[in-house]
Order: sequence, then structure tokens, then C-alpha cells
Amino acid sequence: MADGRRDPSDRTGGSEPAEDDLEDDGKATKAASALSGRLEVSIAETEKRNGKNAVNMQETFTVYLVETRPTEALAEGRNPAPDSLWRRYSEFEVLRSYLLVTYPAMVVSPLPEKRAEFVWHKLSADNMDPDFVERRRVGLENFLQRVTSHPVLSNDNILYRFLTEEHGWKEAVYETGFQDKADSRLRALSATFRVRNPDKRFVDMKHYSDELQSHTSQLLRARARVADRLYGVYKVHGNYGRVFSEWSVLEKQMGDGLQSAGHHMDAYAASIDDILEEAEHYGDQLKEYLFYAEALRAVCRKHELSQYELEVASQDLVSKKQQREELATGSVRTFSLKGMTSKLFGQEAPEQREARLHLLEEQISEGEEAVKERRAECQVHVYSAWGDVQRFRQQKDRDIREALIGYALMQINMCKKGVQMWSNTKECFLKM
Repeated sequence: MADGRRDPSDRTGGSEPAEDDLEDDGKATKAASALSGRLEVSIAETEKRNGKNAVNMQETFTVYLVETRPTEALAEGRNPAPDSLWRRYSEFEVLRSYLLVTYPAMVVSPLPEKRAEFVWHKLSADNMDPDFVERRRVGLENFLQRVTSHPVLSNDNILYRFLTEEHGWKEAVYETGFQDKADSRLRALSATFRVRNPDKRFVDMKHYSDELQSHTSQLLRARARVADRLYGVYKVHGNYGRVFSEWSVLEKQMGDGLQSAGHHMDAYAASIDDILEEAEHYGDQLKEYLFYAEALRAVCRKHELSQYELEVASQDLVSKKQQREELATGSVRTFSLKGMTSKLFGQEAPEQREARLHLLEEQISEGEEAVKERRAECQVHVYSAWGDVQRFRQQKDRDIREALIGYALMQINMCKKGVQMWSNTKECFLKM
């Protein structure tokens, strides 16, 4: 069956797209009809289940309730009951793998982490922990909203079936043969490509993705260390609360003030749990872009592969044309086994020579067609990929800015609450 892709762009002329063309294409991309404009998608809840895995062993896993509503009905003021179905995390992995293979020029949104990373010591790394499952629910919902609002990915038929069909979508995705493409692509990409003329923009983008991953991982490690320190500082204030409460029993005049101060200290110590839970939300936003770095590299690797295949085809064509010229003129420019054979055993018969020339002409014709196809494929990938990279950059700048501002405001509010707590404690002391 068809894999649900839209027809690729037929703009293949020129060595690379102009910047103003890319800008115009970006505007057209934004104007494209995305699935999110027709369907509201959310993950409403999670559920823990037990079942047997592929090797018939009992396992516990989490499923996520995907709900969809037509936006047209919501716009008209109606609130119909949502269509819903349950999905496992592994099914999201299959969907994303399919999108990566089918749309190699697109920066495909990453999934949330399968197991917690960059955790501070009081945060559970158990993937069945309720808090972690809830954060992953939010991350999976964000993934669906990303792909359903993407100007290209959102129009994929398999994605629509993932959202709307309980059964059958997985068979449909496997019928596309994406696994075979993924395996062969993986083997090809594992090789070291010696590309002679890579597009400098993709070379720079690959370097940028490495730097993005490095900086975000360092930031997340620093945030985890700060969370550890903050947790300790806040919780140790509970000692103030205990001391003030015990001391208040001994004092008649100061007892009420000391006891009230102790209550403020206890509340301050307990407040860190909610503060750090909010901080995890901003941490997850940064983790998304930590994982986006690999999505960028995947696009760059596809460019390397396309360019490498073009260069190999071009070199093979040059070699075939050189052989034709040598055979036609009887001169050998470079050392070859065929040239040595001619010197040792004499020239081949005219009939053999004509047959070889005819074969070379056919191979050259096929080679020219192969180079044309490779060049067109490379140009389409460069054009499509660079346009989507520009879209990604705008999204990234906006999202990281909002996340960092939100984290800074959270810290400001935390400090204000600390000042308020000490102000209230001072009032308690003044009343003693």
C-alpha cells in the first residue's frame, strides 16, 4: 500500500536553493494546512497494565490514552465526546522511526526520555514512578502536537491512522517497508563518508548540533546539582522549626512567638518539594532540545549520504567516459590491467572492440541517468531540509527563550517566598 507521503518537490534545478527562495518556501510552509488545524490531540491519562512481552514473560507497562476532537466542532461551540485509544511508549517509537525513515529531510521531534536522566538524588529514576510517568505523558503529548502541527509530517496517512485507529495502523506502517529502509540506511550511515564537496551549511549544522547537545547537557547537570543543594538548604530549615517548637514549651512570654516561627520554618522546608517539581517541567523542556540534537544530525547524515552517492556516481561516469576515449583512440592515459594485457597479447579484434564500445556507451548512458537522479535527489533534500532547519531554528529560539525566562521567574518567586517567610518570622519575634 502507499506509505501516505506527499509528492516530493520537483524543484531540482541549480546547485543549491537561494536564501530568498528558502524564505518564501518557509512562508508557504507556515501557510500549509496542518493536521492540528483539523484535529485537537491530547493525552488525557495514563494506566499501568500487566501483560506478556515478545518472549512470553510477564511485564508491567504504562499505556497512554490518546484523545482526538475535530476542531471544527469546537470552533462552532460544540464539545463532542473525544475519540480515544490507548498507546504504549513502544508504539510511539515505531511511529517516530517510520517518520524518520520516510521523511529524512525533516527535523522530527524527539520522544521524551524512556528512563529519567539528569536526576537529582531525591528524584526517582524508576520509569514506573507516578511523577516520571506524568512527565512522560506531557512529553508524549508535546510530541504529538509537534508532529500534527508540522507542515509536512502532519499530512502523513500513517500518523492519522496512529491517532484514530486502535488496530491496523501498525500493520499499515510495516507494509510501507520502512524497516528495510531503516536497516539499509543504518548500515550505510555507519560507514565513514568521505564526501569531497559537502554543503558547508550542513557541516556547520552538524557542528552546531554537537555544541547544542553539549551545552544543554551541561546546563541540565548544573540544574540537577542546584536542585540537590536547594533541597538540602530548604529541608535543614526544618531543624529551626523543631528547635523553636521545643523551645516554646519552656517559655511563657516568648512561647507563642517561637511556636509561630517554628510553623513558618516547617512550611518553608516543605515548600521545596513543589518548587523542584515545577523546576522539572523546565528541565524537561531543555531535555527536548538535548534530544533534538540527534534529529539534526540525522538530517545532516542524510545529506552526506546523498552527496556521497552523487560523487560516487559522478566518478564512475568519468571513469567510463575515459575508458571509451581510450578505446576509441587506442591510447591509454593511466596504468590499467587492460592496457598491460594489450601490450602482452596484442590488440583485440575489431569486433571485440566494437562490442566493448557499444557496452560502454550503454553504461555511460545509464551512468548519466544515475548522476541526474542522484543530483536531483541531493538538491531536493538540500532544499527541503534547509527549509525545515529554518523552521526548527525559529521554534528552538522561541521555546528555549520561554523556558529560561520561566525558570528565572520561578527562581525569583522562590526567593520572594523566602523573603516573605523570614519577614513573617521577624514579626513573630517582634511580638514576643
